[in-house]
Amino acid sequence: MRIALVQHDIAWEDAAATQARLVPLLAQAASGGARLIALTEMFAKGFSMDVDTVAEPQGGPTEQFLLHQAATLGCWLVGSIAQRPADAVPGSRAQNVAVLAGPDGSVHRYAKIHPFSYSGEDKHYAGGTEFLTVEIEGVRLSIFVCYDLRFADEFWALADRTDCYVVVANWPENRRNHWNVLLRARAIENQAYVAAVNRVGTVGRLSYVGDSVLIDPFGLECTEPLEGEGVLFGDIDPERVINVRAKYPFLADRR
Repeated sequence: MRIALVQHDIAWEDAAATQARLVPLLAQAASGGARLIALTEMFAKGFSMDVDTVAEPQGGPTEQFLLHQAATLGCWLVGSIAQRPADAVPGSRAQNVAVLAGPDGSVHRYAKIHPFSYSGEDKHYAGGTEFLTVEIEGVRLSIFVCYDLRFADEFWALADRTDCYVVVANWPENRRNHWNVLLRARAIENQAYVAAVNRVGTVGRLSYVGDSVLIDPFGLECTEPLEGEGVLFGDIDPERVINVRAKYPFLADRR
């Protein structure tokens, strides 16, 4: 399965402006044969703690954008959105939700389990409790969001039913070495692909340089580095996962 990682900037708290810049990138991704297109964390409005400004209900306008593009382009899209649960009661917190939208109108959601306490995300967004693994065209995909990457046990728990982990992020340049090392570690230790997409641009004092990448089950990069906005393509082959795990049966030794 071909995946496209859309490495993009975000117009701060302005979904319409961000979506306008994304439309041609999404068209490029689809024309390149992508069956799954990955966008970044809080891809439409940015990683904002102003929940009243950025949060939407489930099924809100940003989710509808994903669904419309999925239907128009005939492929799957994933990116995270600040959303309020459908059963939210007054005073309940929103969640940082990775929304996976299908060309048939189907929707799968993963609420980020680990809000980023270093930036105070945990004060504004509630953490999720459920994993998400979805099979698309014979590829088993498990979805995570940014800070989740630091928690290896979450990835370990899904290894036996995962061909590719998809990580959508807003990971700043000053910790880019952590990003690159942790992505490779998650791929190597779980003998699975890791498809990771990160934003570019500047917000306040923080710079983002992307470093989006597809890493194979042996820890090898399958994409070329990209500076600035653009689309990276990579191919996910479940047989590669099977072969690596058969040749190096390390997962069986976990306790």
